[in-house]
Amino acid sequence: MSATLSSTKAAAALRTAARVSAESLLILVMAAVSLWIVGRMWPVVWPLIVGLFITTLTWPLARFLRRHGWRPAPAAAVVTILFLLVVTGVLALIAVPVASQSGELADGVVEGIRKLREWAAGPPLNIGDDQISGAFDSAMARIQDSVGSMVTAVATGVGTVFNGIVTAVLALFLMFFFLKDGPRFLPWLTRQLPGRLAVDVPIVAERGWDTLGTFVRSQAFVGLLDAVFIGLGLWILDVPLVLPLAVLTFVSAFVPIVGALFAGLVAVLIALVSNGPTDALIVLAIIVVVQQLEGNVFQPMIQSRGLGLHAAVVLLAVTLGGSLAGIVGSLLAVPVAALISVVWNYLREQLSEPLPEPEPDAPHTGAAV
Repeated sequence: MSATLSSTKAAAALRTAARVSAESLLILVMAAVSLWIVGRMWPVVWPLIVGLFITTLTWPLARFLRRHGWRPAPAAAVVTILFLLVVTGVLALIAVPVASQSGELADGVVEGIRKLREWAAGPPLNIGDDQISGAFDSAMARIQDSVGSMVTAVATGVGTVFNGIVTAVLALFLMFFFLKDGPRFLPWLTRQLPGRLAVDVPIVAERGWDTLGTFVRSQAFVGLLDAVFIGLGLWILDVPLVLPLAVLTFVSAFVPIVGALFAGLVAVLIALVSNGPTDALIVLAIIVVVQQLEGNVFQPMIQSRGLGLHAAVVLLAVTLGGSLAGIVGSLLAVPVAALISVVWNYLREQLSEPLPEPEPDAPHTGAAV
């Protein structure tokens, strides 16, 4: 016996599908408009994000001082000054050894170029000095032809550095104000919002702050793992500047993709000019292995456990963020995904119906007897 298709149920299903599609399209349009507004306000939004990130790192110390009787302004000022001193110390830890060994590194670069030319002149390449000079002359000619584009690139780089300095200064001031007035933000926000929003928004904001702190601490732990393993490999191979390279690896871990590539390239170049190509290849292999473990094992596991996200979600979020917004998108992908998860979990809590209470068991007849 074959069943006939009900036109009434089919029409109802089509109307439901159309309504859900229209609502989904409206949500996507609202998200696109929100992203466009954020993009237009990016010179203000980016320092705000950086300020929030560094505030999550320094807030435990400020909270400790406040709990021991310090006023908010002096506690925030002391923490800000200590943060500046730490950053300055890290830069000095990198710059001073590099400057002290710059002569040896320069000699190593010259010696490396000489060995490279000797290797290229022998079999199987058999490249003579005339060919090398011709290639050098053609390269110089190309450089001279592209002077205009190089000047434009230099100007763009100078503008980027200037914008970075402005962002760092704004983020530092914002960090001070966040440390000073942060605990008063949620009560103020509660007084400003009407009705149910006065309850919902502060709760979501507090959970989002905890999630952001978890992300920054987990990222710092991943960077520490990279610095320890790569620094240990450099120390075993007796590569110079082990401590500055380890510090550079730790700092660069906060900048996805490009940070790891930059730190790895510096380590490989120093190994090449100081120890030779064999050790440089070993350093490259160590960096590749550590970066693969960090990107595919350590980071997804640590962040998924601390942020309540599955490891696959972390990987997909980083991939999507990098494809949409490059380095900044990769940096913000995981915290944005975690904040979306916080909002979704809260909405699910509010929209879910409470489970019915179980009915008490009827008394047994034997008990009555």
